[in-house]
Amino acid sequence: MQQIEEAYKQYADYVYKYLMSLTHNHDISEELTQETFYQAVKNIKKFDGSSKITTWLCAIAKNQLLVYRRKHTAFEPVERIAAQDEEQSPEQLLISAEEKSSLYKKLHLLPEPFREILYLRLLAGLSFSEIGEIFGKTENWARVTYYRGKEKIKKETEKDEQQSVL
Repeated sequence: MQQIEEAYKQYADYVYKYLMSLTHNHDISEELTQETFYQAVKNIKKFDGSSKITTWLCAIAKNQLLVYRRKHTAFEPVERIAAQDEEQSPEQLLISAEEKSSLYKKLHLLPEPFREILYLRLLAGLSFSEIGEIFGKTENWARVTYYRGKEKIKKETEKDEQQSVL
């Protein structure tokens, strides 16, 4: 029992941040973090050690989110991001609400894995190393995929600006 408590203390925040980057909802993320650890304890015999524990937990968390979304069809789309209580960086403070909305809509339209990687990096603040672990890939893969996702958004933004000038 003590090992379970230690694992929870060590990894709960990590799983919560991952879920928060996907849901943008504190209550849902908290609930799904609890469910993730319940499922992990229930299925610990299935963990074969071929991946890091954080990768395994995030996979369980993502599955729990999919179950949640199936049960709650009124789940808010990602582009309706509620105001978060966390401190904002100076860059974030400069972005107007309209620009934020436009950015989140573009992020939402990105194909996977670009969308999820950008969310994990920008909203959850995870490192490229942590993102690579979640996907079972390298840190470099996460960096390159993040860069390509940003480039896709830049192209869309430039296209929108050109159309607004015309």
